[in-house]
Amino acid sequence: MGLPWRGLVHDLSKYSITEFKEGIKYYVGDHSPITEEKKEKGYSLAWLHHKGRNKHHTEYWVDHMAPNPTPIIPYKYAIEMICDKLAAGISYQGKNWTKEYELSYWEREKNRLEMNPKIEKLITAVFLEVAEKGINQTLTKNNMKKLYKEYCETTIDKTGKN
Repeated sequence: MGLPWRGLVHDLSKYSITEFKEGIKYYVGDHSPITEEKKEKGYSLAWLHHKGRNKHHTEYWVDHMAPNPTPIIPYKYAIEMICDKLAAGISYQGKNWTKEYELSYWEREKNRLEMNPKIEKLITAVFLEVAEKGINQTLTKNNMKKLYKEYCETTIDKTGKN
């Protein structure tokens, strides 16, 4: 994707005591340990820690006190988020993963998340493309830049309005 630094620093907070300890304690193998911690406690310290330190999560960008409570996530973090979601699906589904899986999962998940509508449309468009064409054809630097520009970049008309 042309974002090597994002790949290198992705989820480094998982090695913090807060996240690492909970990850070991609640590890199950086929889904996130955060889900198990939430089942037991009603919340997850690991998740609260993680989402506050990783800009590729939509939850990082929600601020109800800001003039725009759900801004458009910058390109590098939006792309990291898409790659993260696909990687999680592939990891948890293993040989049962199909190119249609992430779109199906996203259709259920997106209604539970707060995010800018443009980001939601971008993610949906990417997962639709993955379902139709596959990961290798969809996740190219040029294609992702094109899709981000199409769905997320604001254009200003001659009157100065979006």
